[in-house]
Amino acid sequence: MKKSDVVVRTARQTLRIEADALSQLADGIGENFARSVEAIFHSGGRLIVTGVGKTALVAQKIVATLNSTGTPAFFLHAGDAIHGDIGMVQPADVVLVLSRSGETTEIRVLTLLVRNLGNTLIAMTSREDSALARAADYLLLTPFEREADPNELAPTTSTTLQMAMGDAVATALLALRGFTPADFARFHPGGSLGKQLYLRVRDLYPHNQKPVVSPTSSLKETLYEMTGKCLGATAVVDPQTDRLVGVITDGDLRRFLNRDVPLDTATAADMMTPNPKTIPEDELAVQAVARLQEHSISQLIVVDGAAGNYLGFVHLHDFIREGLV
Repeated sequence: MKKSDVVVRTARQTLRIEADALSQLADGIGENFARSVEAIFHSGGRLIVTGVGKTALVAQKIVATLNSTGTPAFFLHAGDAIHGDIGMVQPADVVLVLSRSGETTEIRVLTLLVRNLGNTLIAMTSREDSALARAADYLLLTPFEREADPNELAPTTSTTLQMAMGDAVATALLALRGFTPADFARFHPGGSLGKQLYLRVRDLYPHNQKPVVSPTSSLKETLYEMTGKCLGATAVVDPQTDRLVGVITDGDLRRFLNRDVPLDTATAADMMTPNPKTIPEDELAVQAVARLQEHSISQLIVVDGAAGNYLGFVHLHDFIREGLV
């Protein structure tokens, strides 16, 4: 058998073992899970997540997910906890202990410390009969038949289940809190994902120049405005009413110049496209991107949402710069 065949077969087997275990885990979600989540939700304190070895790494990921979805949490290594750091735990805090076996020395000692402090203890373990499970107030059971590696020794299936159970706890708490996309954006302001949820057109257009001509502006005046303001387009606004009546883009200008018409008497009204595509300044930037893609254009005219007055332009380059395209 070729080495590549062994690699592919092993990878597929690993994923299938873990997928089957996840399916069984989902089927087992029930009253114990609901009671555990409600205990965290009603605690009034933080969720302390702890473990040792590979489970400590999983615990850190769970903490990151919880904090980003509105549940105050922090990671405490089980080894550090039993050597003095247990003092970080406050009376209202809930302690979630991760352990595959529920029987390691550090976990046994930590369990006794938490019980003595009187904090609510939630166990996440694969063994219902373990010391950790028996001592816990609530149990998040993550049973599995075998680890996914060929020797059935390395933490693979077990840590996958713990990670998934942590996600389930975080999303269930998110649902209980009524956590919205706007809330999510408050915790993720720096990345492109956060920008999709909070960045608005009004945050972008003021950085661009504001080209504008009247319907009676000459070809020369129109060219000067389009090239001088560096957007390759200009709005056409009626000076009597301040009403936006059209737009002239590079494409409009080329099409007009290809026509057999006198250029010395040409006006902006002759070149413009009436009823141009606009976007209210309060719209999310990601919605503006969708409009650009829908109409296969590179800029939109920004208007006052209430009155429809011309405010400026947003260009495809603005959205590329912000990482939205």
